[in-house]
This record gives sequence, C-alpha cells and structure tokens, in this order.
Amino acid sequence: MNTSHAFEQARDLLQKRQAAEEVKQQQVASPTLPAFPAVPNSVEETGLSFSFLCDLTMKTLMVRGQITGGDLADFLRLPYSKVMEDVLRFLRDDGQVEIKRGVDYQETSWELALTQKGMVSANQVMQREGYIGPAPVPLSDYNERIENQPVRWENVNEATLRRSVEDLVVNSDTLARLGPAFNSGHSMFLYGNAGNGKTLLSERLSRSLRGGLLLPYAVEAGGQVIRVFDAVYHEVLADSQTQRIELTEKNGAIRSDRFDERWVVCSRPFLITGGELKLQHLEMTFDPKLRFYNAPLQMKANGGILMIDDFGRQQMSPRDLLNRWIVPLEKRYDFHSLVTGEQIRVPFQVFIIFSTNLAPKDLVEEAFLRRIRYKIEIGNPSEEEFREIFRRCCSSLGVPYQADMLEYLIEKHYRGANRGFRSVHPRDLLSQLTSIASYRGEDKNLTKDLLDTSVSTYFVDLG
Repeated sequence: MNTSHAFEQARDLLQKRQAAEEVKQQQVASPTLPAFPAVPNSVEETGLSFSFLCDLTMKTLMVRGQITGGDLADFLRLPYSKVMEDVLRFLRDDGQVEIKRGVDYQETSWELALTQKGMVSANQVMQREGYIGPAPVPLSDYNERIENQPVRWENVNEATLRRSVEDLVVNSDTLARLGPAFNSGHSMFLYGNAGNGKTLLSERLSRSLRGGLLLPYAVEAGGQVIRVFDAVYHEVLADSQTQRIELTEKNGAIRSDRFDERWVVCSRPFLITGGELKLQHLEMTFDPKLRFYNAPLQMKANGGILMIDDFGRQQMSPRDLLNRWIVPLEKRYDFHSLVTGEQIRVPFQVFIIFSTNLAPKDLVEEAFLRRIRYKIEIGNPSEEEFREIFRRCCSSLGVPYQADMLEYLIEKHYRGANRGFRSVHPRDLLSQLTSIASYRGEDKNLTKDLLDTSVSTYFVDLG
C-alpha cells in the first residue's frame, strides 16, 4: 500500500514537472504582441495628405467597381467615420463619385462608383502611381516603430538555445560559440562543409527571438508607395480584428475602430537568399507596370534575420556586397533613392548571417572581416553524433533501426572509402533507401543491399 502510494506521488510529481515545462516552452514560443497604434480620428492623423487619400480611393473604385462605403473603408484599412466619410463627401461634391444605390440611412451601406469624370481622373492617377491596397503609413511612423523594435534575444543561454534545437544533434561546444554571437545582435559568418546544417541551425536558433513585430502593409514616402508586408516572408500573428476579438472576450463590448488597421503583428522574419542574390535586390525596386515600389530584402527583414546562404557564390563579388553594407552594418540605417530623385533613410535593424562553404579569409579582406564580429565554424559531426543522427532519422522515416547495419555502413562506406561524416547524410541516405525499397516492393529495412545501392546513387566519386 505504501509502495503504491509512493508510486502515485512520484507519478503526480513527474506530471506536474512535465506540465510546468510545457507551460515554459509555450511562453517561449508565444511572443508578446506589441500594442497597435490608436485609430486615426481624422485625415491629418493618418499622416497622409488629403489628395493622396482621394487618389487612393479613386484607384480602388476604378479596380473594384461598385462597392459600399463600408467595404471600401475595410479594404483601405481606414475608419469610415472622420476619415473616409470626409474623402467620399469631397469626391461626391466634386463629381468624381456617385451613389449608385442607397440602403436605409447608413452611409456605410451606400453603393458607390466612379463617374465618367472620376474614371478619367483615376486613369491619370494610375499612370503616375499604381498602388492599390491598404492605406500606407508615413515613412516617419514606420522608422519610429522599427527602431523601437530591434532584433533582441533576451536571457539567451544554453538552455534557451537547446530548446530551440531540441530536434537536432548539436554539441554543447557549438552552442557555446553560437550563443554569444546571437546574443550580441551583431552579424556573423557561419562557415564549414556543406551538409552540416548551417541553414537549419540558424532557422532553429531564430526561434529564440522575443516578441512579435508590428509591421505596416505599406509605407508612403514623397507621394510614392513602398510595399513592405510580404506574405512569403511575414507570418501574421495578429491583426486588429484578432486583437478586437481578444479584448471583447476579456473586457466586454469594445469600439470597432479602436486600432489602426494599417498595421499587423508578424513573427520576427527569417529570410534566406542564396546564389540568386544580386545587388539590385538590395535597392528599392520600382515596378514599371504596377508603378509602386517593393521594399528590398533587408527592409523586409527588418526586426529579424536575413541569411545570405552560399556566400561567395552570388552574381556579384563578396566585396561589392560588403561595400554596399558597410554603413548599414555599423550605423543601423540605410539610404535608398526613389525615381523622383528623393533619397530616404530607413532603419537597418537586421541580424545578418553570412553562410558559406568557403573559408572567410578566402572571400574577403581582413578589413571587411573585422566588421563581421563573429566567425563560427560548423564542423563535421563526430562519429558518435553521426550515429545519433542516423538513429533519429530511422525513427522519423519509419525505418527499423539496426545497430549492426549502421556499423556496416560506417565501416565500408566511410572508413573504407575515407569519407567524412556530414550531418545531412543519414537523412538523405535513408530517404534514398526508402524510395529504392518502395520501387522494388520490398520492406523498408536496413539491409546491406539497400544501403550499398543508396550509397552508389547518392555519392559521386569526383576523383
């Protein structure tokens, strides 16, 4: 009886510890969401000129056709009352917009369309500036918000990083070198043989970033629009509608116009670019057909990480790239030119990771290397680490693990072939094995024949 009671106590204690650990991990994984800016209560508070809002409204009506005032305001992410109401009233009085159909006395439900005069005006506007979408925020607002949301790792230690890479085999020495580099906020080189997980490791460690990032859909500068939000790179954690629902559940009824809907909260971005990178990708790109700008990669990565993979194999020299970023890396701001000739300043709150299979000293001069504070080698796994990676890959791919077959693989195809271990080999060889077994109609087991065939179709003898 006493033994049973002791067992139950031990089980309860273990369950409580596991529950506490799960809560701790959820707290690490769930970033604190920054507060949304207050809703603009007038045209002036949007930071945009009245003429800009009129032009954006007419372009939207030209493309969307007949639409209610409420739907138009939702599309532009602007409150109808005190902002869109004033714009639409002016355009109606000027003969640019007409009411096609009115439902009861609510202006938001009136269906609106451009008049013939409005169509002519809208076409003229489209010829010089073609952006249609959520209303942008002023560049000054964007700069202020980004500068107040720097890339920050808080309380980073080995335990924190270990949780980020718990599904990978990473030795403590490597984490001990990576931790201070990430914690510093300065850029770094990761170098070493291909296939040892430099990219995967960086992606996992990026999970240690704290907090969501408040980001606008677009930015206005000198009458030009720069699209910042990119669904390819930015994962929305919350928009103003989500926040509204959460607050409603906690505090009861809440005004629907509480937040500035031109902003969203995203995960801290993690962007990867490789050999396709060109210098032009680092500049404001004006689309001559759409007639607005797309933000450069480093601007899209603001508040997060930009990884230059295969550094040294881009369609430009490493020297050219680093010359372009000498000032931004040190000053934390960047300059861009618009087609109007105006030069604008934007934050460079980006953690840059240069990843290469080459030795850094073979890529750039010492003067450039000094600007990249941390140079860390991601070396080949030890034999013990290789065995652990192989065992985990067997489990994830549904291949029964057999220690004697792994010994056969290492003895014949690594020691016997004088071949070095790579972290990616187990996953690739086992994937190869399962494909071969499936084609043959065999069980996906570790056999000498399947291992030999996998090796012969994976490795290439360049000698």
